[in-house]
Amino acid sequence: MQVTRRRRDEKDRSRLLGGRVLRRAPLITAGVTAAAVAAAGVAFARTDQFGTDRVGQTTARGQVVSGNQYIAPYGERLVVNNGKIMSSSVSPDGTHLAASVADGGAALAIMDLKNWKVQQVVGSAAASTPRIAGNDVGQEGPTYSPDGTQLWLGQIDGYTRFTVKPDGSVADPVVVKIPADGPRHALVGEAVFSADGTTVYSAVNGQNRVVALDAATGTIRRSWTVGNAPRDMAVVGGKLYVSNEGGRPAKPGDTTINSYNTQVPADPVTAATTTGTVSVIDPAKPDAAVGTIHVGLHPTALYAKKGALFVTNTATNDVSVIDTRKNKVVQTIATQPWPEASVGYEPNAVTLTDDGRLLVTLGRANAIAVYRYTSPQEPVGYVGLLPTDYFPAEIASSGKQVVVSNTRGVDARRPNNPKGHGTHDTTSSLQRFTLPGDRVIKSETKKVFQQNGWTKGSVKLAQGKGGGKAKAVPVPARIGDPSTIKHVFMIVKENRTYDQVFGDIPQGNGDPSLAEFGENVTPNQHAMARQFGLYDNTYDIGTNSAEGHNWLMQADNPEYTESSAGEYKRSYDTEDDALGHQRTGFLWTGAQAVGKTVRNFGEFQSFLTKPAGATWQNLYCDAKNMAATGQDTAYPLNSSSPIPSLNDVSVHGFPMFDTSVPDVYRHQIWKRDFEKNGPANLNMFWLSSDHTGGPANAPAQVADNDLATGRIVDEITHSTYWKDSAIFILEDDSQSGLDHVDGHRAPIQIISPFARRGVVDSRYYSQITVIRTIEQILGIHPMNQKDSAATPMRTAFTDKPDFTPFAALPNRTPLTDGLKTPPSCGVDAPAPQNPRAAPVPSAKVPADQQAMATTWEKWKGQQRLSGPGARPDFANPAQMNHFTWYQAHGWKKPYPGENRILAPKDVPGAFIPAAETDG
Repeated sequence: MQVTRRRRDEKDRSRLLGGRVLRRAPLITAGVTAAAVAAAGVAFARTDQFGTDRVGQTTARGQVVSGNQYIAPYGERLVVNNGKIMSSSVSPDGTHLAASVADGGAALAIMDLKNWKVQQVVGSAAASTPRIAGNDVGQEGPTYSPDGTQLWLGQIDGYTRFTVKPDGSVADPVVVKIPADGPRHALVGEAVFSADGTTVYSAVNGQNRVVALDAATGTIRRSWTVGNAPRDMAVVGGKLYVSNEGGRPAKPGDTTINSYNTQVPADPVTAATTTGTVSVIDPAKPDAAVGTIHVGLHPTALYAKKGALFVTNTATNDVSVIDTRKNKVVQTIATQPWPEASVGYEPNAVTLTDDGRLLVTLGRANAIAVYRYTSPQEPVGYVGLLPTDYFPAEIASSGKQVVVSNTRGVDARRPNNPKGHGTHDTTSSLQRFTLPGDRVIKSETKKVFQQNGWTKGSVKLAQGKGGGKAKAVPVPARIGDPSTIKHVFMIVKENRTYDQVFGDIPQGNGDPSLAEFGENVTPNQHAMARQFGLYDNTYDIGTNSAEGHNWLMQADNPEYTESSAGEYKRSYDTEDDALGHQRTGFLWTGAQAVGKTVRNFGEFQSFLTKPAGATWQNLYCDAKNMAATGQDTAYPLNSSSPIPSLNDVSVHGFPMFDTSVPDVYRHQIWKRDFEKNGPANLNMFWLSSDHTGGPANAPAQVADNDLATGRIVDEITHSTYWKDSAIFILEDDSQSGLDHVDGHRAPIQIISPFARRGVVDSRYYSQITVIRTIEQILGIHPMNQKDSAATPMRTAFTDKPDFTPFAALPNRTPLTDGLKTPPSCGVDAPAPQNPRAAPVPSAKVPADQQAMATTWEKWKGQQRLSGPGARPDFANPAQMNHFTWYQAHGWKKPYPGENRILAPKDVPGAFIPAAETDG
């Protein structure tokens, strides 16, 4: 059944937007003229197709999501409001689907396919029946036994084995342990059963091996060493085939990069893996060597049928067809439907229908590629594409009936809080349909192109060396044409939604009831919005830092990281994990490839060392001393990256994430480098104090971040480099609060002589459009299909420069508020507050909330927010958001949608560690 799509003509759409197809209203000064919208009837096949559409809005082209796409799946949709589906499998009798889920407070969901509903949800919550120890889930599975009586769910250190009841629900969980090997946990991938059901073969992803388990007792019977990061498995003719996402083991002389304590063959510039393999195991011949078949990069899903084994090579964007009689690749199928870009579609699941149609999910394109297939050696025939929901991850077929699991469903639209949305309001979805004929598929292909913004000529290259005779403009039409902007500064901050920071600005589309860090906490951001423009319809794409920094550095969150989100144990931030790097490189390698200089201040760094005594208090005093005397730091820090191409251009004294380092210290380190060496063409910053959770309280940390940002902008705009500079200020993600439009909506600022001044710009923008704009300015070729399809933000710039600089404002919130121990140089004395803005909350906790605040401080001490093991987002997001809200409102106001201040354990969606965990 085709999904019913609500259609609106342009008149109706304009009415829903308050009569505005484009809003570019004056923010401070009058007389700014709005740019015209493209006329109706244009083939909206670029990301400027969005106009002023907002995430969550349903239009004639589908529902808007935060990843520069519309979604309108073919067939029937079931939205699952229990988090993301990481992987799934259909029961042997075809009546149920078991899905591992994440980011929704559970680990397993059982779907009744006949009645098309969620039948059961299982997790670690006290109310779960049955209840299991943890909600961590691996990349693959869960797996049914051949007779359908058992279900095995992969987790960090093995499996939870369930009994499947006659009605399809599960019961009687039993833990099957696979012990850690030193620091390497099992991190199991796929599990498959022997034909007789007595043996379970497990891909032990974290230990680069496959084990045979007794299905009844869980005892390990045998182990085989395979390639790096084994993930999926298939049994064909009694032999085991294993996809090794990290490829073959390293050989002497290989260039390698780390991945979960294993050095894997990798490119020295992009730090991406360079091999992909499938291992072949014959359990009937215990002494036989494990065979190896070389395939494309990042082999993920395996599917066997009719003498062929299909392998999705996610990084090379193709499918290897292995003839299992010869154990040889006999055909490679391209999954690159748009000629403008060869990568970034990310094939990740495959099935073959009984009538010979090969279906391949393209995760990052929200589509299924359809091919006609005859035999392993006979070349396939491409038919077209069918649209899916957000990020399809699994596909199964029975005859012409197809079921698809979509990891992100309809985006973060779970009805979780009546006051607003958060990025962790994640959904997933199931989609089912009868496979249509070729004519319908070709018609749906056009929709997929429109929904992704795939247009011929999206990537236009300059004519001739240096752009020929093209006139220099801020954002050139062709890559390589001259720009009036020579120096780009990208300042990456942490975790705020638009409403949290700018909800108090009446000219924008904000909700003041959700504002946490208004003008008296962020005077510089507010002043920059007045001077340079307010953008109230811009979206971060990722849910958290692991995804957010990838979107900014790679214009993608590669499938490896997307599929690892169920446990994040192998890696979280993938700076130190070769499997998380796309083969086309990063923003900085693209700049280097076209001869541009790069300077990095903390972004995408992995390691930080600090000398003794480098406390927040001492670094704060050190920053004051550096500012007053011009002396160098008394506490030299060292931040570094395992990626050679980044480490070589990084300023190592500029610290990466650590909430016990104030951003005013980071500003002083940058200032010395800037005044000595000047800027590069591409300058990247990570200013992370607005993450909150450090020694000072939340308003103080956000104020610290605001002050450092303002001072950096002040310094640049008063320098000789201002005349040809552009500063982009944005968040890595927007996960730490609510927003009344969407949890992905985030504050962004564009500071340049060529930025349009004093306007409210309500066009749809995203992190991807920012990256594409930077690429267009510096002449960098787009990295994948996502930024290739994005429209540069030309409408945010003007050819007529205004060289008026920005003057930083002093902080109005004390930077030392909330410290248990004051710094030796004294507490901060801030500037007077603006009486017309919301007052800064008192750092003194009310008497009736002191016990509660103490409980939260104890919780904070377990969240790895500072020190050598500091990790962004280790803390449960629901709890972190509540803690930040309480501090931002002086412990006087409940979290939106609630009627009292809650203890950590009482927060909806809270993580409550089991007694045996380390918290």
